[in-house]
Amino acid sequence: MSVRLRVAVAMLAAAGTAAALTASFSGAFARGSALPSLGAEARCEAYAGLPPNWGGDAHAGMVRVPAGSFHFGSSKGYPDERPGSAAPLKVAAFWMDQTEVTIAQFAAFVKATGYITEAERQGGAVVFHQPTEQELGTRPYAWWTFVKGADWRHPGGPGSTIDGKGTQHLPVTFVTEADALAYAHWLGRDLPTEQEWEYAGKAGRDGPELDTAPRGADGKPTANYWQGAFPAFDAKEDGHAGLAPVGCYAANGFGLHDMIGNVWEWTKDGYSGPHQPHMNGDTAVAAAQTAPGNYRPDRAMVIKGGSYLCSPDFCVRYRASARESQEADLATAHIGFRTVLREQGS
Repeated sequence: MSVRLRVAVAMLAAAGTAAALTASFSGAFARGSALPSLGAEARCEAYAGLPPNWGGDAHAGMVRVPAGSFHFGSSKGYPDERPGSAAPLKVAAFWMDQTEVTIAQFAAFVKATGYITEAERQGGAVVFHQPTEQELGTRPYAWWTFVKGADWRHPGGPGSTIDGKGTQHLPVTFVTEADALAYAHWLGRDLPTEQEWEYAGKAGRDGPELDTAPRGADGKPTANYWQGAFPAFDAKEDGHAGLAPVGCYAANGFGLHDMIGNVWEWTKDGYSGPHQPHMNGDTAVAAAQTAPGNYRPDRAMVIKGGSYLCSPDFCVRYRASARESQEADLATAHIGFRTVLREQGS
């Protein structure tokens, strides 16, 4: 167990209210509560960020992903996505969050446990902004800057806030892998493996459309990703500049929202295979250039799904097969997560 995870576990154990709330999630492994009605702009805007029966059902806000098989990877994407085998892989059934974990859900965890995120302990995080031409000429990945005081509560640094109406339904960001695991373990859950995540993201599909920018029959984007010339101009065809509330777009075939776009999502797997550069912008490079002290990247983990910063002319990772490496201890503006609950015996 890593030092960071030991700290997280110790903090959870020290909070008396955590045990009581965790117990409320440990009921019989049976059925999930009714899920929030999402999938349209008006519905996601009205969503308060906490699913029905939150705190009273082990599967609150979760969808059961059925067992099945799928082809892992893609022969049409980046080299690190190449399938290791032509044979389909089998996946056992599991439960998965219907949406990315929201600010409201993460705030409930912090209130119950007193947990302090890594960005808060480190004194800052990597924040995105649209750079000027002059900035682009001064350093690589000029859209990323390590900002002192930036964290999940203060996404723009000191003076910014998540308090108030219109933020609790956004996906929580500025969380590291250890932060995501601490939240998941509080609920008796885990982070998905890369294989579980990709199986859920493909949702039974295996066609060429999986490797194209997601658009509907009407030509409109069906996920929150960047349209326009990155990073200078965001056309906002998808209706959002930056983060969107969870669940604004239709769910996939397994009933899961925002598996593509909005925020990258942590998995529990370390990154291996042919290394690809961070075409969405190397946050570790930005941290090394702009963070106080000497930043030393932690182990690389796999993140999946792309984010609101992935564009057809730059990142091209708004696809279920796409994968990226991310430093486990570096909190950023474009990474969140969702949790899984595996069925007994699987």
